[in-house]
Amino acid sequence: MPSLKHLASRFAIACALLALSACDPQRISELEEGLSTEVDVRDRFGVPDQVWDDGGGSRTLEYNRQPAGLRNYMITIGPDGKMSALRQVLTPENFARITPGMGMDEVRRRLGKPAKVTPLALQNETHHDWRFLEPPNTTMVFTVVADRQLRVLRTQVGPNLNTQQGGG
Repeated sequence: MPSLKHLASRFAIACALLALSACDPQRISELEEGLSTEVDVRDRFGVPDQVWDDGGGSRTLEYNRQPAGLRNYMITIGPDGKMSALRQVLTPENFARITPGMGMDEVRRRLGKPAKVTPLALQNETHHDWRFLEPPNTTMVFTVVADRQLRVLRTQVGPNLNTQQGGG
């Protein structure tokens, strides 16, 4: 059983993550495509969770807000060192691009790190969940079900049974 100190620590971390994601609109408003530099991005968002090499000198910085938040950001830095795109990737349009047979590495690249990964050994499946906001304020879960070879079998969307109110 977790100690009270351990639970308090986990609660403090969750609150800090939620507060961090609440500041995102302000940070985004301070950046401008084509003008802001990677230094500007890192000054506002901090160290990225992942850096993806896009080839040709471009790279994408992943800023993950899972599991406490409801958004994941991919910020592309061009070969000139300037921000060329800032995208919130947990959208129905991006979910629709996840198709059976796709590798989980490509899914991870498109959506960022999931909020939760649940192996289901008896079914030979693993469920990868991303929490997202369905307007105006309903928290939903997008699930990618993968086989043992880490290939997408199917996807599903449903309500987040832990909470129905949105945020982050």
